[in-house]
Amino acid sequence: MAPPGSAHRASRAALKPACLREARHAGCENGRVLDHVSIQCTDLVASAAFYDVVLEPLGGQRIMDLGDAIGYGVPPQPDFWIGAHSTGDGFRESHIAFTAASRTAVRAFFDVAVAEGAQVLHAPRLWPEYHATYFAAYVRDPDGNNIEAVSHRPE
Repeated sequence: MAPPGSAHRASRAALKPACLREARHAGCENGRVLDHVSIQCTDLVASAAFYDVVLEPLGGQRIMDLGDAIGYGVPPQPDFWIGAHSTGDGFRESHIAFTAASRTAVRAFFDVAVAEGAQVLHAPRLWPEYHATYFAAYVRDPDGNNIEAVSHRPE
């Protein structure tokens, strides 16, 4: 007897064009699903000042400044963008987790963010409910978004 759902998966696979079936097995270009993400800010200047300093301990920096949008990342490609609020009404909190190379980098991110006036959500600590070496800190950015720095490496 076939496992539950296997007929459905097989029929879906048959519907995909060959190029999509092949692309799936080739993997993502950078090993990740996302290419970049962008959030809107009510005060772009304040948000840029915040991200200019909190991303530095993580190896991130401002790479592009287009006036109404600023791109951050590790050169040469920005993968995190902030822009002036231009669409929609009200506010919806976003959660963004930035990769940290070490627990020391998580702590440095947290210290810089707090010095910049960020609201503390969670001080740096292990989160074993996620996995044994998940070490993270959480703060709010100037717009109220939940910003995390995380290292998956052991001490």
